[in-house]
Amino acid sequence: MLVVDDEEDVAEAYALKLRDRYEIELAYGGEQALEKAGDHVTAVLLDRRMPDVHGDDVLVELRERGYDFPIIMVTAVDPDLNILEMDFDDYLCKPVDKETLLSTLDQHIDAPGSDPRLEEFFQLLSKLSVLEAERTPSELEDDEEFKRLKRRAVELSNELRQSMDDFEEVVETYRSLERGSGTSL
Repeated sequence: MLVVDDEEDVAEAYALKLRDRYEIELAYGGEQALEKAGDHVTAVLLDRRMPDVHGDDVLVELRERGYDFPIIMVTAVDPDLNILEMDFDDYLCKPVDKETLLSTLDQHIDAPGSDPRLEEFFQLLSKLSVLEAERTPSELEDDEEFKRLKRRAVELSNELRQSMDDFEEVVETYRSLERGSGTSL
């Protein structure tokens, strides 16, 4: 796993929280993250605001290189509507405790063979939940992309309810993580 943060003490704190379960590699900025990324990486914890290469640009570059490992944004940057078009797997607002980090990673790494619709649903739910927690309803109600993604999340939710016996339990576990208030679907 690659932990990326330009603040060395923050990156090292996350490494300490995760080292019992994951092999950790540290990158102290976006440039180092791009140098260290490779097929050996199982997931990335990625800060957004970094002085050398912004986390948003690192995310785009990693996806353009074809890496499909989970990328979890772990950041103090207040989310804005621009996150709707970003290709991350989850979004956590700092500070993040050990339990939330481990649970989030468990959901994304340790779910082999899961339904791709479920993965898409959780990506959408993460974005929608964070925005609903950080933005006012009036800021969101006029945004067409937000409304389109919310409709897609409802569609996926309905499909998954029909095909998964434990869908509600899986969603409840996901929502128990501290990302902000959850969206209701």
